[in-house]
Amino acid sequence: MTTCTAPVLVVGAGPSGIAAALTLARNNVPVRIIEKESQHRRGQRGAGIQPRTFEVFHFLGVPEVHERASPVLPIQEHNRGSLKPLKTFCMVDYAEPTPAIPYFNPKVMGQPTLEAIMREHLAQHGCTIELGTRLISFSQDEKCVRAKIVKHHGDTGEEVEEDIEAAYLIGADGARGVTRKQLQLTFLGTTRQEDFLVLGDIRLEVEGLDRTHWHMFGQTSYDVITLRPTDELGKDGWQFIMSSRSVDLQGLVRDEEALVNRIKDFVGIGDDVKVKEVMWASEFRPNMRMVNKFGVGRIFVAGDAAHVHSPAGGQGLNSSVQDAFNIAWKIALVYKGLSPASLLDTYTAERLPVIAEMLGVTTEMHKLMFDGSRVGHTSQSIADDDGNPKSDLERGMRRGNNIYMLGVNYRSSPIVVDEFTPAPGASDTHSAYGEIQEGVLRAGDRAPDAPGLVSVTTPNHAPHLVSSGSQSAVSVSGGMTGSTRMFDIFGSTHHTVIIFAPALAVPAVRSILETSQQVVAKELVRRVVVLPGSACEPDSRPVTSSEGDQTIAAEVLVDHAGHAYRGYIVESQEVKVVVVRPDGVVGAIVRGVTGLERYFEGVFKKKGDILAMEDAVQI
Repeated sequence: MTTCTAPVLVVGAGPSGIAAALTLARNNVPVRIIEKESQHRRGQRGAGIQPRTFEVFHFLGVPEVHERASPVLPIQEHNRGSLKPLKTFCMVDYAEPTPAIPYFNPKVMGQPTLEAIMREHLAQHGCTIELGTRLISFSQDEKCVRAKIVKHHGDTGEEVEEDIEAAYLIGADGARGVTRKQLQLTFLGTTRQEDFLVLGDIRLEVEGLDRTHWHMFGQTSYDVITLRPTDELGKDGWQFIMSSRSVDLQGLVRDEEALVNRIKDFVGIGDDVKVKEVMWASEFRPNMRMVNKFGVGRIFVAGDAAHVHSPAGGQGLNSSVQDAFNIAWKIALVYKGLSPASLLDTYTAERLPVIAEMLGVTTEMHKLMFDGSRVGHTSQSIADDDGNPKSDLERGMRRGNNIYMLGVNYRSSPIVVDEFTPAPGASDTHSAYGEIQEGVLRAGDRAPDAPGLVSVTTPNHAPHLVSSGSQSAVSVSGGMTGSTRMFDIFGSTHHTVIIFAPALAVPAVRSILETSQQVVAKELVRRVVVLPGSACEPDSRPVTSSEGDQTIAAEVLVDHAGHAYRGYIVESQEVKVVVVRPDGVVGAIVRGVTGLERYFEGVFKKKGDILAMEDAVQI
């Protein structure tokens, strides 16, 4: 594929589009992002953010998402017409964060707030969203994408066409967008005609209705309204969702009076329900559909443009952001001429199995929610932990920890390398959407965090140099600085090579570092040596090595607390190399130089080819 220096065009400025643009901008890739709406979207919409997505935002340098998101409130079940609670239960059990999993609980944040935070970070890279601009058509060849866009000028009503060139196009323009349709990708699946939903944001006053619970009136298998308080809309702000098997809800979003009356009717306590304002409302019929592939040539789809499904489980926004992150870091490398175009094929190879399983998981959740009384149950689903019977609502709303997406993996990806786990046989079953497994780490899994890594410095407090020309020493006395964590070492702009070794003097350490520097440009890889806590005790003698005259910069960390060695399943006397990709996924787990070369050959061009590109493309 011929190199093109035009910007990457992102179509659609929802969470997936902004995530793609931000990833590209952080990698110094020029990007344009267009949005057909003339104003930023309103509506809380899908507000659930899962732990794995918080990790993505961490790697993108957007910590405010986790900091400002709110905990998922416990659900309080009511009969229609009564504020008296029938039962209170948690949709998900609280999990105490661990060293490996610092974000272990879902939270909620409305999409307007989320998108505003993301836009602020995007603007810091000089990229702003072009509102009122829609994609009309496109074509592509080996050199670039040629797109026709139309800008609507709200002050005059004038529409101006523009023909542009783009290096790549990422369609994050939703289920009804232009990108998927013009690529002629299939979008097979089903529609749940009977499960019509109306959702929206309101200002509501109901005496006696607290703001410490997520309230649900009625039954999901008949008539139900859910009311979730959110201060993002004000001190009297609520998000509502209504569904009915007995009343036709269609058309309510276009008749505010009828909508307000229906809300009051579904809560069922008459004039005690005061709807002060309908801030936003929309309607939704669950579809379960996905594309047959995630791109053609230089054009890709992400988020709702690639897959739609039930809102059950809160996976939509999260899978969309993870789509965008996956394709954008790969485009960044190919755009710069650092990786072959074949790397982009792994977007489909990695995300298609994940999304296919996700559709199955969310469809089953949906059936349990809306067909609860007609679905068979296990003994675990019938009773709670105390042996008390669960209601249909509780059975339908309770979630397992697979929705956290921490078990989402790319173990079957063609570019991951694992020398510690046998290759799966043809008959082996593999789940791309499983639950996280304690004590198991394979190439393609999410990389665990590990806090308490103490940095080793040279006497002048400069980063440690692993030298083969003069002595290289590790000594606790006067040589330790503050601690760091794996998640602060990883980032969306580089790979991380982690070398676990009992000491710097081990010959394999030097050869691995030399190889990584020879095979891949130093700007693309962050090199870290992690020593076990036992390697450096107070008053111990320095560990040294001397040979040759080449010096290689690497960070040397001591795992005093043992979190890294436990999380990455490493014995204290073992040499193990783990490569973590820009998206926080383990790309390789290898024993040494041969495995490392094999991984880098699958992701990057040969270094000689890269160096030849540097005059034309700034790394």
